Amino acid sequence: MRRRNFLEAAATLLLAPRALAQAAARVAVIGGGFAGASCARALKKADPRIAVTLVEPNPVFFACPSSNAVIAGLREMDRQRFTYEKVRADGVVVAPVAAAAVDATGRTVTLADGTRLRYDRLVMAPGIEIRWDALPGYDEAATRQMPHAWRAGEQTLLLRAQLQAMEDGGLVVISAPASPYRCPPGPYERASLIAHFLKTHKPRSKLIVLDAKDLFPQQRLFVNAWKELYSGLIEWVPLSSGGTVVAVEPAVRTLVTDFERYRAAVANVIPPQKAGAIAEAAGVTDRSGWCPIDPVTFESKLQPNIHVIGDAALAGAMPKSAFAANAQARSCAAAIASLLAEREPAPPKLISSCYSLAAPDYGFSVAGVYHPEGDQLTEVAGSGGVSPVQAPRSLRVQEANYAETWFRTITAEAFG
Repeated sequence: MRRRNFLEAAATLLLAPRALAQAAARVAVIGGGFAGASCARALKKADPRIAVTLVEPNPVFFACPSSNAVIAGLREMDRQRFTYEKVRADGVVVAPVAAAAVDATGRTVTLADGTRLRYDRLVMAPGIEIRWDALPGYDEAATRQMPHAWRAGEQTLLLRAQLQAMEDGGLVVISAPASPYRCPPGPYERASLIAHFLKTHKPRSKLIVLDAKDLFPQQRLFVNAWKELYSGLIEWVPLSSGGTVVAVEPAVRTLVTDFERYRAAVANVIPPQKAGAIAEAAGVTDRSGWCPIDPVTFESKLQPNIHVIGDAALAGAMPKSAFAANAQARSCAAAIASLLAEREPAPPKLISSCYSLAAPDYGFSVAGVYHPEGDQLTEVAGSGGVSPVQAPRSLRVQEANYAETWFRTITAEAFG
């Protein structure tokens, strides 16, 4: 029924010139994650007359924030599951079909079933794509042996099942990529929560993090937590100590660096990433694989009338996170509403905050405010805040509780 209703609505937009002449502007949004769903809803709130179509083939969205707790057996997957019912209730037409092509000149999106959507403005929020050519030996087939679990869903549950099936005394190896990638502190939160699982259920086991970087977000907080909570359990091997993984051998769950071979009982390979594939097809990615944007409107610097938000965007100092995606979505929606009304968009101030867990009752956070400066988004001087390195355990417990409140708030903004 939902698919039929969408196709009827699409036919009305495409085939009824009289209706089109009377209709308000048309905005298509590709991608139904935190960025896309938030932007679609914000557009309708900014101007209910805008005809908004959200292109998202999956009927269910699985949230990445808090999915590390699912991997560690601390949370059930149902709590990560969201639908688009509230998005539809806001007056957004949800197209349950993948976007196959974008014609930037003709301002059309072609869907996988052949349907064409015309737009006045297009918002692309395609998220990430794994760079399958970046790590020798790692391809889609390899994910069945060495899951990345960097898109929540089946991979999350596979990694959890592998950990649960591993014998006590087994070696878990996580590889963390060079920047940029989705959720900068994510690999280290994952290492922490997996270490909590091992300490609780498989205490003779060990975890190694092979890292393509020498520095990572909230490093002092994580390292202090590891010393306090998991002494001798976690080993971090940075870039300068040969931590970069240069190849993998899925059949034997082995990760290869320039100096060592690590054969793991469970191997979590977080590979290099780029913007979702449809972004490249639309011509909005540069050589980096990401999408350069105008910092005020989020309009692509490569294609007119196309805006890019969320993980796919090169957003300067802003991290690739769910909160950042939501902030960009609301700012982009306001800018598009202004542009459609032939008004000058106001320069935004964007807030981003992120909570990380080192244990179920041990959390910390980082926050920042960003604004356009030159041709990119930069952090407002003095605006950032990070949890204190030296803090009473009561504060860590409090921030762990705040993390759950943060999750409920951010998911409600997009889907609730």
